[in-house]
Amino acid sequence: MTVSSPTSELEVQHDAYGVTGAVCVTLNRPDAFNALSESLLDELQRMLDTLAKSEDARVIVIAASGRAFCAGHDLKEMRANPSHAYYAQLFARCSKMMLTIQRMPQPVIARVHGVATAAGCQLVAMCDLAVAADSARFAVSGINLGLFCSTPSVALSRNLARKAAFEMLMTGGFIDAYAAEREGLVNRVVNADELDATVAALAASICAKPRDAVRAGKQLFYRQLEMGVEAAYQLAGQTMACNMMADCAQDGVQAFIDRRGAK
Repeated sequence: MTVSSPTSELEVQHDAYGVTGAVCVTLNRPDAFNALSESLLDELQRMLDTLAKSEDARVIVIAASGRAFCAGHDLKEMRANPSHAYYAQLFARCSKMMLTIQRMPQPVIARVHGVATAAGCQLVAMCDLAVAADSARFAVSGINLGLFCSTPSVALSRNLARKAAFEMLMTGGFIDAYAAEREGLVNRVVNADELDATVAALAASICAKPRDAVRAGKQLFYRQLEMGVEAAYQLAGQTMACNMMADCAQDGVQAFIDRRGAK
């Protein structure tokens, strides 16, 4: 089921790609290359907050309509409001939305086609997984306009090798989908006509896993990354002990021992 309104800058489809539990959130500003206007940021924030609480949503896919994935912030809107206070609150709102993706319990997959630039490239980097069409291209090109992509640099430096991220940020140049795959920005690259099927297969694989294990695993993954190795092992051990007490894990381990399928 697809949900949208005539004025909506988002479209939401439940059980997307024929996968029960997959929800596809589509950026719907094709004439503006899906630039993140204030209204689109607000809609996306509200939708992510809603989906984070949903028991039915198991995997979230962020896609886009038109020729591009996302061209970053809406520069016309930004230029029309030349004040420090406005820019500070805009970037704070965008950062909140990006962090929501990482903190929500469901894995989030970026379905990327066309260009993903500046905050659009940041959006890809903040998603847990990304599948790109072979025609996709990526850049953090603010430096070309005299504006270093500071907030995108946070996401890029946590996905790419340090020198690769720095080169993208300092040159503003594009990389193609295969370079993005090599550097770790996307998981896989496929022909455009295989994009939906590949996203569907990835979403279905995750939806088939026990919900509690997926949620605990995502939370642990990001929390331990910010810790020293000793603290990370302590947290991981505590998380795994709690996970082992869950019914799904008890049954899964016993099924392995008994050489039968888990319930």
